[in-house]
Amino acid sequence: MRKRNTESIGEVLKQFFEENQFFKRKVAESRVVSGWAQLLGSMIASYTTNIYLRNNVLYVSLSSSVLRSELMMAKDRLITKLNEHAGMHVINDIVFR
Repeated sequence: MRKRNTESIGEVLKQFFEENQFFKRKVAESRVVSGWAQLLGSMIASYTTNIYLRNNVLYVSLSSSVLRSELMMAKDRLITKLNEHAGMHVINDIVFR
């Protein structure tokens, strides 16, 4: 016997994330961390030793002091691009170490 009101898994998951903002935010935070290498490329990702997000601040550890200073000058653009990649406002600041 078939049910008539069936929905696709994609539709069900979309409804679930719309109703549960906590999970939606966690997925967006995960996109920010994974998007670092995608948006900045493999060269910068190779100098990145550690990256994590805590209290809307992205902490990025870099092995190159020259790259660190270059990225500090482009911090505002990076915040904007990473938030766009996440699909919502997740990052307020980036701290380079």
